[in-house]
Amino acid sequence: MSKLFEPIKVREVEIRNRTVVSPMCMYSAEGGKLTDFHLVHLGRFALGGAGLIFVEATGVSPEGRITHGDSGLYNDEQMEPLKKIVAFVKSQGATIGIQLAHAGRKASCQRPWEGDGPITKDNMKAGEEAWQTYSSSAIPWGENWHTPKEMDEKDMEKVRQDFLAAAKRALACGFDILEMHNAHGYLLQSFLSPIANHRKDQYGGSLENRMRFPLSVAKVLRDFWPQDKPMFVRISSVDGIEGGFTIEEAVEYAKELKKLGVDVIDCSSGGQPGKMQLRTALGYQVPFAREIKHGAGIKTMAVGMIVDAHQANEIVTSDSADFVALAREALNSPDWFFHAEQELGQAPQEDPYSDWPPQYGFWLGKRKHTLDRLNAAAVK
Repeated sequence: MSKLFEPIKVREVEIRNRTVVSPMCMYSAEGGKLTDFHLVHLGRFALGGAGLIFVEATGVSPEGRITHGDSGLYNDEQMEPLKKIVAFVKSQGATIGIQLAHAGRKASCQRPWEGDGPITKDNMKAGEEAWQTYSSSAIPWGENWHTPKEMDEKDMEKVRQDFLAAAKRALACGFDILEMHNAHGYLLQSFLSPIANHRKDQYGGSLENRMRFPLSVAKVLRDFWPQDKPMFVRISSVDGIEGGFTIEEAVEYAKELKKLGVDVIDCSSGGQPGKMQLRTALGYQVPFAREIKHGAGIKTMAVGMIVDAHQANEIVTSDSADFVALAREALNSPDWFFHAEQELGQAPQEDPYSDWPPQYGFWLGKRKHTLDRLNAAAVK
């Protein structure tokens, strides 16, 4: 069997294969509540054979959202559509996780297709006002962006409690896996990055100090999250900017997360303002997943420009990562996972659609039989 399609067990959760649908912001929630759009959006990947599916970055508080369209889990009403999504995804044999997030100084932003900049009096929609943002230091993310409040101990404790309250709701919704968002310039990564963090106290300066707050949030989550369920953490493995967070620091951070009981590091990159030195290419972040996996002795997930079944299989076969995550490629082809299984020769020879949902497999089998018959007749 191709390693990509081997089941993998993390704690007591068995995932049917090593493929993952990465958290992808759709900016289409209403008051933090997901809609039937999200049920169909995420359900398609379960029907398409993905092993693990993540619900998009979900704000732990209203001020933790990126935009007014973000998913939220800061009140009980937001649980109902999530329960429906969880139930459907599980009914199709997939595992489901949720990524909990706080946007920090990149919050109070427009949806991407509405400008993708900070909400101002000139561009705000009716009923969608701007809000106070927070960060490690009072440094705007970019020119003309909101100036965030430099967080004090009271602010930090509120964030820890917001993450905890959201995790409690996530557990009640039935999620198998919890992921803490610690990447892309959002709140927790703003503490790790020397570009964003200019503090002079115990939360700034050395790596030990810069790790202190995000590690405290991870500890609160891992202490609560059931011991039989895995916890992932998404990090920016590097800022990719001179003077920023480095891969060596990422390995040390992963070691500390492992000590707390974190199971998998989801290895992304970037998120701070400035021109990145990292060149985008197929699988360009895989080396980070490999270095963190072997340097910290922890499972990792590779993500970023992974588009081909053989490419994905090579990543796990070469022990560069334990999971392979797709985002835009999954949007482009929601059945990528079953097609990859066929491409790698893992589908049953006698019935290559037997792994598909029967509602699809039956008719696709008929289609194949008809096409084979027509092609044979054409040859004659």
